[in-house]
Amino acid sequence: MNLTYNDILIAVDGSKIAEKAFLKSIEIAKRNDANLILTYVVDTKTFSTIEPYDSAIYERSQIAAHEMLNEYEQTAKNAGFSNIRKVVKMGSPKAVLTKEIIPEEKIDLVIVGATGLGAVERILMGSVSENIVRHAKCDVLVVR
Repeated sequence: MNLTYNDILIAVDGSKIAEKAFLKSIEIAKRNDANLILTYVVDTKTFSTIEPYDSAIYERSQIAAHEMLNEYEQTAKNAGFSNIRKVVKMGSPKAVLTKEIIPEEKIDLVIVGATGLGAVERILMGSVSENIVRHAKCDVLVVR
């Protein structure tokens, strides 16, 4: 039985708990000499409420996501870890994480915060985190 991880996904959303999960992911990746895949999924369902439709919102959202991931990457480098890939995608975080990013990146451990920046944070666990726990085909660490 292999007790090490090679490709660790950390899903962030800018929340305090995501930052806590990210810091934990750096330490786990260091211990495993693993690749750390830092990801942010721009939730496009929020765009449906924008009237009139602003096509530039997609571009601005991607720029903001990349800027956020660059800050996380710099934090990791400051902690002595640099084996990082960054992934930004658009869509439903639940679906994109479990159906696209995890299989495409061949992830063997996902680390997420228990709750995120959803409109209404869930009492026990955020809906994205819960979906990952239910549907990911790899180990999942939920940080509280």
